Amino acid sequence: MNLDYIRNEYMNFTISATTDIGIKKSVNQDSLFVRKISTQTGTMVFAVLCDGMGGLKKGEVASASLVKAFSEWMYTVLSPLSQRLLEDHIIKEQWISIITSQNEKIRAYSKQEDCLVGSTITALLITEPRYFLLNIGDTRAYEISEGLKQLTVDHTVIADEIERRNITLEQAKNAPIRNVLTKCVGVSETVYPDMFFGETKKNVVYMLCSDGFRHHITADEIAKYLYSGNDVDDTEMKRMEGYLVDLNKQRGETDNISVITIATGK
Repeated sequence: MNLDYIRNEYMNFTISATTDIGIKKSVNQDSLFVRKISTQTGTMVFAVLCDGMGGLKKGEVASASLVKAFSEWMYTVLSPLSQRLLEDHIIKEQWISIITSQNEKIRAYSKQEDCLVGSTITALLITEPRYFLLNIGDTRAYEISEGLKQLTVDHTVIADEIERRNITLEQAKNAPIRNVLTKCVGVSETVYPDMFFGETKKNVVYMLCSDGFRHHITADEIAKYLYSGNDVDDTEMKRMEGYLVDLNKQRGETDNISVITIATGK
């Protein structure tokens, strides 16, 4: 027996999500989806968050198309698929197929409308023993306990510069190129996602967020308000999300702001 797939019968998932147009933009180009579902192999949570490319026309069309495609996968494919224990390579193959199809669809839309359209995406499937994570762009996934652990890697010019040690983390905070993407869905002829897999931990919070959520608040603030150390209800999670969204706006965030939280209580 693969020990990665032993179910934890006592894990309880609590979910919440918040999205806000922000203080400057006239359209919310972020799209999100999160659901808790019961299957033959246990309770699962599926979440997806997409950020239509800032500065491009109709970015909300691209982000909404991606969310729709992945949510339809959850409704039509995940249920029969979960009749047996999920395997990494099957989830990877199916999600890459969706990305490939959506990339072609969004590119065709861009050509038809004579405008450049694209979107980032972070998708997360959490089962009782294991999580499956996909990422393209600079929307992020985190694991929150006493602090923050980033689970995804940004596809941005600034992330590449940091990795090459051409710029420090402190310098990157205000760099004019900090939001320039090196990869997104709908712009390049081909796009390949990062995939991550790991053990689902008890008594932590998994968070997905757009870049607008994290520019003006600190890791310590996120951990303080989103991690209680104990079971928490969805009303309190929603209230804390709203507090951090408002804090971002008070500090001058001009982008759309979106966050999804999933608490894994005991």
